[in-house]
Amino acid sequence: MSDSKETTKRTQDAAPATTGPLVELSHVEKHFGKLHVLKDINLKVNKGEVLVVVGPSGSGKSTMCRTINRLETIDSGTIRIDGNPLPQEGKDLANLRAEVGMVFQQFNLFANKTILDNVTLAPIKVRHMDKKDANDLGMDLLARVGVESQAEKMPSQLSGGQQQRVAIARALAMQPKIMLFDEPTSALDPEMVNEVLDVMIKLASEGMTMICVTHEMGFARKAADHIVFMADGRIMEKGTPDEFFDHPQTERAKDFLSKILTH
Repeated sequence: MSDSKETTKRTQDAAPATTGPLVELSHVEKHFGKLHVLKDINLKVNKGEVLVVVGPSGSGKSTMCRTINRLETIDSGTIRIDGNPLPQEGKDLANLRAEVGMVFQQFNLFANKTILDNVTLAPIKVRHMDKKDANDLGMDLLARVGVESQAEKMPSQLSGGQQQRVAIARALAMQPKIMLFDEPTSALDPEMVNEVLDVMIKLASEGMTMICVTHEMGFARKAADHIVFMADGRIMEKGTPDEFFDHPQTERAKDFLSKILTH
């Protein structure tokens, strides 16, 4: 962990905080038809923590991530955000989604709106923010992710890496309690991956609570406080980056790491 991240966390620890984890999954089960995709998932993420979820394709990583803001429903178990059970529907669910930012593989920007308008739309419509204040916030966030000079362009005029950084700024514009990243670099050309990971590492150093599903092992080792390894719908291992990468406990994890770290 970087010094800046430790300093940020010490500052947060000194501030009054809610008791208990910011995100908690207890005995979560999920099926898609006969396919059992999440099996007794138990997970806690504390405020300011960066949790990275890794594992082979089809292990349930993205599905688990999407249950946290109810983009996927669960069959049984409980999910709590900041101590409160996940709402089922309606206004309470909309309010929760405003607290949980999400960045997907695809950028999902509105093609007919400028970059700045993409970032300011939700604060104006959902938070009822004054347009000037929203524009000021939007420009600050675009500067934070390094694309402020693109504010008046349309998404199609930006590279994939730039669009994904705008997507991160758009999620941050709602001032969420937690950010979820579901394979945010997997749709990018290789030379664009690092520019997005650099933004995520910066967010981590600033104390943002993050859950990241990724195949980027360098990012996992550098930014994570804890790593969760999933396979076959189960959490097989939890540990620090050093514990997971240097001393994996299960044969599945050892096999996974041997395949990805030798190429």
